[in-house]
Amino acid sequence: MARSFDDATRRNIAELVAAFSRATADEPEPALKRAAVVIALTESEDGAETAFLLTRRAEGLRSHSAQWALPGGRCDPGETQVQSALRELHEELGLELGEGDVLGLLDDYPTRSGYLITPVVVWASTKAALVPNPAEVASVHRIALDEIEQQDAFSFTRIPESTRRVIRFRLAGQHIHAPTAALIYQFSEVLAGRNTRVAELEQPVFAWK
Repeated sequence: MARSFDDATRRNIAELVAAFSRATADEPEPALKRAAVVIALTESEDGAETAFLLTRRAEGLRSHSAQWALPGGRCDPGETQVQSALRELHEELGLELGEGDVLGLLDDYPTRSGYLITPVVVWASTKAALVPNPAEVASVHRIALDEIEQQDAFSFTRIPESTRRVIRFRLAGQHIHAPTAALIYQFSEVLAGRNTRVAELEQPVFAWK
C-alpha cells in the first residue's frame, strides 16, 4: 500500500507509533553500550510516496564496514537516545531535525557486538538536500514504505551457531540482515498495527563482531 508523503500520512504513522506498546527492560545489561538509530521518514525518489532512509556504511570504517544500516551510532555521555539519533542523522547525512520531529521510539535491540540499539522514528519534512559524510556513509537510499509492507519482504532462516531465527529483509535481489532487518521489521509491524517483539531475532555470524 503506497503512502503519500503528506500530513495525513504523518498523522497516521504518528498515531500508530504512539499506540505501539514499547517493551522496556528494568536495566540494560551493563556490558551493552547504548546506541540509537533513526527511522527517518521522508519523500521517495519520485516525491509521490513516503520512504525511509537507509545507508551503506563506508568501506573504511573499523566495524561493520560496507554493511547496510539505518543512520545512527553510539550515544555520547549524557545524551538521551533521541538526542543521539538526531545528532547522528545530522553528522552522517547533513539532515538537521529537532525533537518536535520525533514520532516515537521502538523496542531496544541487543546486538551480538555489544550494543543496545534504540530505534527513533522521525518525520523529515525538510526539503534540504542530503549530504552524506563520506567518512561514514558510502551511499544513502530512499526505501518506499510499500517495500517493507509486502508479504514476502522478510524471511527467516536458521544457522548452526544459534537456536534463534535469523531475520532477513529482501531488497533489490539481496538480503539485509539483523540488527537493521529486525528494526525495519518491527517498524513494518507497527505500520500494520501489531506489537511484535524482535529482540530474540538473530544476526548472521559476520555481524557478531
